[in-house]
Amino acid sequence: MKLTPTLAAVALFLPGMIAHAQTLPEAFVSGPVIKEFGPSAQVEGMIPLAEDIKLKVVFDIADTEERGGVNRQFETVARFLNMHARAGVDRDAIKPAIVVHGGAAQYLVQPGPTEDATDTFRLVFALLQADVPIYLCGQTAAARGLSKDDLIPGVELSLSAMTAHAKLARDGYSLNPF
Repeated sequence: MKLTPTLAAVALFLPGMIAHAQTLPEAFVSGPVIKEFGPSAQVEGMIPLAEDIKLKVVFDIADTEERGGVNRQFETVARFLNMHARAGVDRDAIKPAIVVHGGAAQYLVQPGPTEDATDTFRLVFALLQADVPIYLCGQTAAARGLSKDDLIPGVELSLSAMTAHAKLARDGYSLNPF
């Protein structure tokens, strides 16, 4: 994914890099994949994960609920990546994908030149940088008057959210129910 220098600067060097409040116990830490988002805790005594586990999971995001200034559903994807990597799953075996529709489309629109990037924008940018495919429902985009040029570089338009889910299911992805 290629980003313009201006967009990269907005996304990466914005003052006050992380403002969302953490109310979790200190056992929850972010990283190692998405460094500033997606805190999770180690789980002692858990059922061991198979050494050859492959995790192809699609996350459906339509909600605009934020917690501490970050959309909680996008943060769930970061947590999925981080907790499995921390548990020893090879990063190449962790393959989340995101299908966005409804009100959550707002998080995929590039900020204007005078707008500050939100924490959710920075999280979406980090997910794209971590090679997480993000598909926007084309029907949602049409209803909101959005074109491909309005979107963060790397976000893909699908004919619909239903189409994106069908394609991902065909490709072996399971739907995360959370």
